[in-house]
Amino acid sequence: MEAVWYLDRGAALVAYPALYLAVLTGILHTARSFGPLYRLARKIHIEVSVFAMVVTLVHGVLGVLDTWFIVSGSVPQPAYSTTHLLAGVVVGVGALQLLIVAVLGFLDAQRFDREWGPRAVHAFAYGGFAFATVHAAAIGTDVAGLICPVFGPAIAFLAVVLLVRLLGAGGRSSTPAPTDQ
Repeated sequence: MEAVWYLDRGAALVAYPALYLAVLTGILHTARSFGPLYRLARKIHIEVSVFAMVVTLVHGVLGVLDTWFIVSGSVPQPAYSTTHLLAGVVVGVGALQLLIVAVLGFLDAQRFDREWGPRAVHAFAYGGFAFATVHAAAIGTDVAGLICPVFGPAIAFLAVVLLVRLLGAGGRSSTPAPTDQ
């Protein structure tokens, strides 16, 4: 049972940076003004996103199992209450659901023929990442000391990159031409 805890935390510690990189490359994916970063994002965004989702799913399965062990009394209680743990798990499940909706939106071949275009689908991915951030900060015992020195600046950096991208678009579409791939 202790191995489940280690595997769960290991998966989480890989999943979050992978999700972060997926979000960052997603922001840069259609932003030509970022030059070499744009070109790099075009090359790796899908692969990074798939990797992030696979590791996140592994973390989700192991996390449910680990939570069950805690709630059933098979393993010791963490340093916080069961209520706090379950609230954090609910936020994590919400993050996973939003990310799955985003992935399913991109797997749907007809998605752009309906009212949910790429921006709406990506909004689910960004929402999932936001929930994942709250989940990590709330019950990620391994990262508690990193919240202010790492999470804050990292999230601020994403916000600045997104703002620069949005301001750089200046109201025009930043979607690349089909030959730009």
